[in-house]
Amino acid sequence: MTVYALAQFTIHDRARYEAYAARFFDTMKGHPGRLLAADENPQTVEGQWSGTKIVLIEFPDEASWRRWAFSPEYRAISVDREAATEGCVLLVKGLG
Repeated sequence: MTVYALAQFTIHDRARYEAYAARFFDTMKGHPGRLLAADENPQTVEGQWSGTKIVLIEFPDEASWRRWAFSPEYRAISVDREAATEGCVLLVKGLG
């Protein structure tokens, strides 16, 4: 079943976040994930949202997401994202 990783966060260390972002796509090589959206100015149309960036990545299944998210390549750069941002990452199951 398709899953979506949805990251919602606020960037508080731009330089460190940019270091992470510069290496992000290399970690996706060899993994079936697909970046669907990344927006630093999403339009809030209902309710309140206090973040500054949202990222949406699609994977064919949870196992594929786990292989990427816990791969040595991604873990090596994720320390910069974790240190540079505050927020959350949700794993959402697709329909069907």
